[in-house]
Amino acid sequence: MTLQARKILLPSFTLTEVCNSDYAGAAVQLSLKDEPLGYSTRPVNRGSQHNEAELFSYNLMPVVVDQNSVPWGEANIYLLSRLTDSIAPSMSTYAGIADDLSAYRRFLDETAIDWLAFPSQKLSRPTYKYNARLRHAVAAGEIAAATARRRMGAVISFYRWLKADGVLPTENALWKESDRYIELKDAHGFKFTKKVITTDVSIRVAKQEDPYDGKINDGGKLRPLAQEEQEWLLDALASIGNTEMTLIHLMGMLTGARIQTILTFRVRHALLELDDIHGGELRFPIGPGTGIDTKNDKQMVLHIPIWFYKMLRTYVHSDRAKKRRERATGGDNENQYLFLSVRGVPFYRCKEESRAYDATNTLRHNKVGQAVRQFITEQVIPFVRTKYGARNFHYQFHDTRATFGMNMTDHQLKLVEQGKTTLKEVREFVKTRMGHESAATTDLYLQYRSNLKLVRWVGVEYESHLKKLSERAMKGLL
Repeated sequence: MTLQARKILLPSFTLTEVCNSDYAGAAVQLSLKDEPLGYSTRPVNRGSQHNEAELFSYNLMPVVVDQNSVPWGEANIYLLSRLTDSIAPSMSTYAGIADDLSAYRRFLDETAIDWLAFPSQKLSRPTYKYNARLRHAVAAGEIAAATARRRMGAVISFYRWLKADGVLPTENALWKESDRYIELKDAHGFKFTKKVITTDVSIRVAKQEDPYDGKINDGGKLRPLAQEEQEWLLDALASIGNTEMTLIHLMGMLTGARIQTILTFRVRHALLELDDIHGGELRFPIGPGTGIDTKNDKQMVLHIPIWFYKMLRTYVHSDRAKKRRERATGGDNENQYLFLSVRGVPFYRCKEESRAYDATNTLRHNKVGQAVRQFITEQVIPFVRTKYGARNFHYQFHDTRATFGMNMTDHQLKLVEQGKTTLKEVREFVKTRMGHESAATTDLYLQYRSNLKLVRWVGVEYESHLKKLSERAMKGLL
C-alpha cells in the first residue's frame, strides 16, 4: 500500500527539552530496544516553578508526516509555535491547519518540488505552482473553491512564519503583496472598512448569496423542515425507539439549541424543582459559568417548555439513564453528562474538559456529536425515504434549529395578522429567542416564507409566459 502525507493525532503530548540527567524532572530517553540514547529530557514549563498545570501539554496533538511517515519538522514546529502562543487553544482548529499542510505536503511529495527553493522565475516557485494545482483542482471539480482558498491561506501563513523566524532566507519574493480594503458590517448592521494584506497567490472565492435557495444562513446554511417533514422525522424517531436520540432531536426542535449545547447538559440541569415556576416555559441560563457550552462562549437564556423539561426529569431518574451513568467515567453523579451512549460514553466533550490535559487519554479523536450524525445518516433518513417514498429527503441536525426558528416565526406572524402584535415586536422576539447577534439574521427568517412564495410564483407564471413566447416564435418552424 502506497502511503501519502497525512495528519495524525497524538492522544497526549507534552513539550520537552534536552537536559542533563541530574536536572529536576529529567528522564533518560530510550530507543525501541530499551537502550539508553545518551541524553535526557524534561518537560518545558510555562513559568519559573515546576508545576504540572503550567506544562505545555495537549491532547489530540496534530502531527504532519510525509509519504514515508516521517514527521515534517518545520510544519510541526510551526503548529507547536502557534499552540504555545495561545492561552486556551482549540485543538480542532490546529487539526484543521495540519490537514491543510498535509495536503501541501502531498503535493510536494508527488511533484518532488523543493519547497524551500524560490528561483528567479516566478512561476517556478512552489507557492505559485501550488496555487496553479489548487485552481486546476477546483476547475476539475475535485475540491470546492472554499477549500482551495483555505489550503492556500494555510500555506501562506506557514511561509510567513518561516520568513519572520529567519528559517527561510531567500532573495526572491514568496509572492507579490498588495493592500486591499474590504467593507464589512458589525453585529448592529453598521458598515466599516478594514485593511487587509493580500497576495497574488491567494485564492478569492466570489460569493453570491441566493435568498431563494430554501435555506437560511444562520451559522451555516440551514434548511427549515416543512411541516410534513417534521411529522416524518417524529414518526421515524418514535418507530426507531432510541430514547436519547429522540430527546436530543426534540430539544433541538423545541428550543433551537445547537448540538454542543444539548449534548453538554449535565444531570444536575435536569433536576430543578418546578414548584415555583409559573407559565409554560423554563428560562434556563447557558454559556460560561453554567457548565453548558454555547457557540463562541456566548451567555444566553434557553426557553424550555415545562412539559418537555418534565420529560427530561423523568428520563434522568429512569433505570435506562442510571445504567448508562454507572458505566461512564466518573460514575453516576449530578455532574455526569445527561446524554450518554449505551457504553456510558459522552456524545460530546465540553470545552472545559477538552482543554484540560489528560495524560491517560487513548482516543485519537474528540467527541463532537459524531454518534448523533451517524444515527441520522444510518437510521432516520433511510427510514423516512423507505416509508414515505421521499427519495430526496435529507437533513442535518443543525436544521432542527432553523426548524424551531421558522415554527416560532410563523406563529408570531399569525399574531401580526390578527393585530395582536407588531412586526417590530416579532423581530425582537425572534432575535432574542434565537440568540442572534445581528437582526439581519433574524430578518432571514421573517423573509423566508415570502421568498418561497415568490419562487413558486415565478416558477409557474413566468414559465407559462416563456412557453407562450416560445410557441409563437417557433410556429410553423416545427
